[in-house]
Amino acid sequence: MEKIFLDRSRCIGSGMCTSIAPGTFELDADQELIVLHEVPPPGEEEAVRDAVVCCPVEALRLDDEGTRP
Repeated sequence: MEKIFLDRSRCIGSGMCTSIAPGTFELDADQELIVLHEVPPPGEEEAVRDAVVCCPVEALRLDDEGTRP
C-alpha cells in the first residue's frame, strides 16, 4: 500500500494538489499543506497520483510502506 510523503521544505503552497485531490490535501490559513490521509482513500488513488505528478516543486511523493524519501 502506498503512502503519501510531503517534503515541507520544498512545498510552496501552490494548491495544485488541493484542486486535483481535495479529499486528500488541503491548505490551512497560512497556505501550509495538510495531508488529510497518509494513505490515499479508496477511489482517490488516481487523483493523488496526478497531484503528485503535477506538484511544481516535487514536494509530494508516493512510496510503499516502510520506505522513506
